[in-house]
Amino acid sequence: MSTSKVLKRLWCWLWFSGFDPPHQSDTRTVYVANRFPEHGHYIPQRFADNRIISSKYTIWNFVPKNLFEQFRRIANFYFLIIFLVQVNSHTSVQRVHVFLQHMLNGYEDWLRHKADNEVNGAPVFVVRSGSLVQTRSKNIRVGDIVRVAKDETFPADLVLLSSDRADGTCHITTASLDGETNLKTHFSVPETSVCQSVSQLEALQAVVECQQPEADLYRFVGRVTVTQHGEEIVRPLGPENLLLRGARLKNTKEIFGVAVYTGMESKMALNYKCKSQKRSAVEKSMNTFLIIYLVILLSEAVLSTILKYAWQSEEEWNEPFYNQKTEQERNSSPILQFISDFLAFLVLYNFIIPISLYVTVEMQKFLGSFFIGWDLDLYHEESNQKAQVNTSDLNEELGQVEYLFTDKTGTLTENEMQFRECSINGIKYREMNGKLVPEGMTGDSPGGSSPQLVIHTKLLHKTGFIAPELLFLKAVSLCHTVQISYNQSESWLGGDPFSHTNSFSFSHMEYYAASPDEKALVEATRRIGVAFTGCSGDTMEINTFGKTEKYKLLHVLEFDPNRRRMSVILETPSGGKMLFTKGAESAVLPFTTTGEIEKTRLHVDEFALKGLRTLVVACRHFSPKEYIDVDKRLMSARTALQRREEKLQQAFAHIENNLHLLGATGVEDKLQDKVPETIEVLRRAGIKIWVLTGDKHETAVSVSLSCGHFHRTMNILELLQQRSDNECAEQLRRLARRIKEDHVIQHGLVVDGASLSLALREHEKLFMEVCKNCSAVLCCRMAPLQKAKVVRLLKTSPEKPITLAVGDGANDVSMIQEAHVGIGIMGKEGRQAVRNSDYAIARFKFLAKLLLVHGHFYYIRIATLVQYFFYKNVCFITPQFLYQFFCLFSQQTLYDSVYLTLYNICFTSLPILVYSLFEQLVHPDILQAKPSLYRDISKNSLLSFRTFLYWTVLGFTHAFVFFFGSYLLMGEDTSLMSNGQMFGNWTFGTLVFTVMVITVTLKLALETQFWTWMNHFVTWGSIAFYFIFSLFYGGIIWPFLHTQDMYFVFVQLLSCGSAWFAIVIIVITCLFPEVMKKVLYRHLCPTSTQKSQVTTSSQICVESLCCYQHGQSGCSRLARLLEQMTGQCKAITAVSRSWSDTENFYSNDRTILTLSPIEASRC
Repeated sequence: MSTSKVLKRLWCWLWFSGFDPPHQSDTRTVYVANRFPEHGHYIPQRFADNRIISSKYTIWNFVPKNLFEQFRRIANFYFLIIFLVQVNSHTSVQRVHVFLQHMLNGYEDWLRHKADNEVNGAPVFVVRSGSLVQTRSKNIRVGDIVRVAKDETFPADLVLLSSDRADGTCHITTASLDGETNLKTHFSVPETSVCQSVSQLEALQAVVECQQPEADLYRFVGRVTVTQHGEEIVRPLGPENLLLRGARLKNTKEIFGVAVYTGMESKMALNYKCKSQKRSAVEKSMNTFLIIYLVILLSEAVLSTILKYAWQSEEEWNEPFYNQKTEQERNSSPILQFISDFLAFLVLYNFIIPISLYVTVEMQKFLGSFFIGWDLDLYHEESNQKAQVNTSDLNEELGQVEYLFTDKTGTLTENEMQFRECSINGIKYREMNGKLVPEGMTGDSPGGSSPQLVIHTKLLHKTGFIAPELLFLKAVSLCHTVQISYNQSESWLGGDPFSHTNSFSFSHMEYYAASPDEKALVEATRRIGVAFTGCSGDTMEINTFGKTEKYKLLHVLEFDPNRRRMSVILETPSGGKMLFTKGAESAVLPFTTTGEIEKTRLHVDEFALKGLRTLVVACRHFSPKEYIDVDKRLMSARTALQRREEKLQQAFAHIENNLHLLGATGVEDKLQDKVPETIEVLRRAGIKIWVLTGDKHETAVSVSLSCGHFHRTMNILELLQQRSDNECAEQLRRLARRIKEDHVIQHGLVVDGASLSLALREHEKLFMEVCKNCSAVLCCRMAPLQKAKVVRLLKTSPEKPITLAVGDGANDVSMIQEAHVGIGIMGKEGRQAVRNSDYAIARFKFLAKLLLVHGHFYYIRIATLVQYFFYKNVCFITPQFLYQFFCLFSQQTLYDSVYLTLYNICFTSLPILVYSLFEQLVHPDILQAKPSLYRDISKNSLLSFRTFLYWTVLGFTHAFVFFFGSYLLMGEDTSLMSNGQMFGNWTFGTLVFTVMVITVTLKLALETQFWTWMNHFVTWGSIAFYFIFSLFYGGIIWPFLHTQDMYFVFVQLLSCGSAWFAIVIIVITCLFPEVMKKVLYRHLCPTSTQKSQVTTSSQICVESLCCYQHGQSGCSRLARLLEQMTGQCKAITAVSRSWSDTENFYSNDRTILTLSPIEASRC
């Protein structure tokens, strides 16, 4: 077989195994409907299929790949070596450990496969063989024509061919990709937009040439060649022609598009970061401890081997009469004998590195992860969603977070804007029941009915006079780029767009806007009585309190980030020319000359303090002569071939001048429930919060202020619109100097995506210096991969902080996968983030309990578990090492082989497992009330080298007491039986083992703070089980055992009073210093955690019985009895916030941080 055929077959195997072949050229050619050329030698290009894969394994590579990942752990590699050295019954634990890890990883990946199959198996419609065929999403091929209906997501990256609209446009939302909820308009080329039926599409002859897949969401370069009547027509393609996978079709009945990028080559998938195995800080500490214990093990084995040969250098001990060497042993190589003895000692001492630790850790993580899903405080009743765990390996990492990176849209907010207040002609109004009510009035009171805007404007309208209030509402209803979708019968679509106005109510209209603010404002004016009802061509229609008015749209002065405002020029029904402008207060107020400017400015500041997003509205009337000049300026600027943008800015500045101020609006970008409180709690816990969003600078800053990420007193620094490396570096130096000069003030940093790219290119250290000195950082206009780069920047900094990323859309997947811990929000932007996250919760507010309570519990549990396991195994093996000094290093074991096996499996395993599942150092309510307790366990403090050294030294100390205490109390007198029978080495070893089991179990009991019935059962049950098992094991002659060394040994030991005396004395000797240390430390220098434990015991235990916020429990009578007996349930000072029914309250209101104490009259 030729080499080329072999390579071709190998290439095909790699392709079907999931490997993406490198692209042979910089462009790809896509034949629409896969209509390949009939003439010539055409070789079709290979493209990826349309499957999305977030799982790590397949059925073929699961075993080798998972084994490779497991043996990357030092412990598992060490256990493999030990497995090869000692091939006997004791190795079953190693096999169990590897198998258990194997199954846990397989189960977690099966869940990912299940989620992938739901996406890949979703039904879609494609055009094949002249008809519309239903198939599964995974079967879409590059070149297929796909039909997508309203409110469906695009299953692949499609070039738009046509829509149900005559102009071939469609509207989409890309919230799951870039976080923006605004409506975007996409276009098809004229030659394909007419193909609105399957037959026309089947006859279409077109070829798309475009760039190879890349991750940039906002870049697409291509061209389409359409053949009509033998003539080829070439049209350019850009981002406005490409419909991205994950985006959603809105306000359009259906579209047809040709697939150009599929599956893992789609832009959404390319923005996924390659999923890697995450390792927790605890696991890294375990590896460090394992290396130290490996050194101890090797040292003991080498020392024992050397001492053995040193002892055997004397003739009398080299070959004693009772242990003669064989001829083969005498003639064997000394080097081989030395290695053999070394390996024998290595096997004898190998239990000092406990493989059972890793088995227990895996069980603790897997079983412990269920508590998150079972927590009702993390259950969202409205959406019927509970918290879920996708990766149980990182439970303890939740208690170590130092930096939190969060998306904005859908994570901090609800994706809902609500109109709250406005200022018109210097008077502040608020909306109540669809009416604008002046400040201080109520919508239902008789005194408040006379000045209601609805009645007021009706009367004024009949007189022919345009009231300021009515003009303001018209300005808001007309100055926008809102689109309308009609939910009634669509049979009239394509006809008169205004024919619906008399046929059904305005409630059937649904607005879609490029800005969520615009949508909220237009909806508000509709509720009040001035409704925008449609736009056809250059005609805009509004319904003013039942009367239809049509305005001719002459010009739109589009919004841009420099001007921060937008305007429309309209011809009124009376023929006059008028300009309506709205924008940020700093972009409009300086250009106003008339109106209530100062009062409006004051109202805008009040709105901003309440966390509302503000816009200022103004107008200008043009005389016929002025309008002619305006029209000429705009036409000249728009048709300029050179310096067009500069000329447009000059024209806009000339037109948007001498404005008459109408008023201002206050819109609430509705935050999720308890977001400000959650951010404040996390900040008090020592967690620094960064907001990474794809949204605009102004919107992002506004939300950061309203949610408490930025405080009003914070000095906001900006790194925006940097155009060169030098400019960026100079700005960073200025910011660094400013921070040093104002080191007392808290600083917040705002940076945009373009400036961030420059900062990360050559000025990483300077940028990190500025960021670390800021209390809060906001990054806006971020691409998905930029989010991941920022996370990686902090993650790999010299301090190596633990990072957590939280988001709800596909644009957050890279960030979630890059961080140490990734959390997905089950929001409205699809399930991509949830599928690729380590944990998933329904609301941002649940993050507080997830970190402060579950994270705290998981960390202290597993930290104690790790330290305790090393401690009890040092206690276990050190007597074995000491015993060799008394048996001429003959490798004689101190314990029976059954005890060796069952020590870690049965006698001491359950107490620590139950402890690691249920232990609570502090009550959960206290942990949430005192977030500073989270700092006490940060930086992996419970697994520091000092703590590790304490547990290790304690283990060696107890081991020496076990061995020499038993030796001193019973070793000298071996004839303690009443019949004169002597104790042997098995009796001595059993005594040491008995003392050890009791001591290490009681040591864990001393460490336990939270006792449950299960703790009592396994603690005292383990000791009882050891005694019962030993009596049973040594009291029967077992026929399948080769030797019966332990027969009646334990019974004889317990029948001796001095043995009981020795057990009691040795256990007290070991544990009494521990008890004294705990008592002295708690009273002389208690930690904040210990102080909180006192608070817990004195308040929570009683108050939880007698104080009820959600109704009485079944123990209310007992609670009242305790209240009377103890007198501890008294009137307490509670912190609350109260307001009257007429007082305005918004979820973004920062004044809720001003709390007032109220006296509780009763519990």
